[in-house]
Amino acid sequence: MKKLRVFVVSDSVGETGDQVAKAVISQFRPGLEKTIIRRFPHIQSEELVRKIVCLAAKQKAFIIYTLVRQEMRSLLHELCEKEKVHAVDILGTALKSMATFMEEIPLETPGIVHQLDDDYFKKIEAIEFAVKYDDGRDPRGLLQADIVLVGVSRTSKTPLSQYLAHKRYKVANVPLVPEVEPPEELLQIDPRKCFGLIISPDKLNYIRKERLMSLGLNDDAIYAQHTRILEEIQHFEKIVGKIGCKVIDVTNKAVEETANEIIEHLTNCQ
Repeated sequence: MKKLRVFVVSDSVGETGDQVAKAVISQFRPGLEKTIIRRFPHIQSEELVRKIVCLAAKQKAFIIYTLVRQEMRSLLHELCEKEKVHAVDILGTALKSMATFMEEIPLETPGIVHQLDDDYFKKIEAIEFAVKYDDGRDPRGLLQADIVLVGVSRTSKTPLSQYLAHKRYKVANVPLVPEVEPPEELLQIDPRKCFGLIISPDKLNYIRKERLMSLGLNDDAIYAQHTRILEEIQHFEKIVGKIGCKVIDVTNKAVEETANEIIEHLTNCQ
């Protein structure tokens, strides 16, 4: 397998191009093995474009570019053709199509999407909320949350909360343990915004054993025993039954998949 070099060229930070590069490459090399992705951000001069294309030609690199200015896109395209460098324009086609559809001329101002606006501050607020009301620390957050997650330990409540927070949702999560009564607020919330996370006993058993071993502990602790897991799941089913909320099976499901299912459910309930 030959080494793959990809240059991500952008007149902003290059985040979009970087994500596209990784998404495409993963279809050929899932682990991104023998792959070098080099980002060239804030490229706003013709001189830098020429140097990058020249370097790409020498290193036999593939270029992915997200340039909003037409003249810069045209220059890079012409240079790549001249130097026989393979390249793909991520924004160009979309900008042209949108301009035609809207009958307007694009601003062609780099970095607008990353400027500090109301949307940005909403995301920061949501992230801080998720941290503050993580793991049932303060039940008062349940009444203020957009989304409430409940589940037994190791059902991805925290990473899911953070992922949804980046989507501007205020999320609180509560671990359900047989020995601890759930907070009263949990039964006061709108069940449509609450989601129970369930996982297969075998998968949970495996995850908990791995967790214990990573901490240098014995993997036969009660925490990871099958009988204990079944007891916790039974308690979970009892609580979510009282709440009347939607239950999502997260066994072998990526956080992104679960988040999309939650968002779709919320959208349909509106």
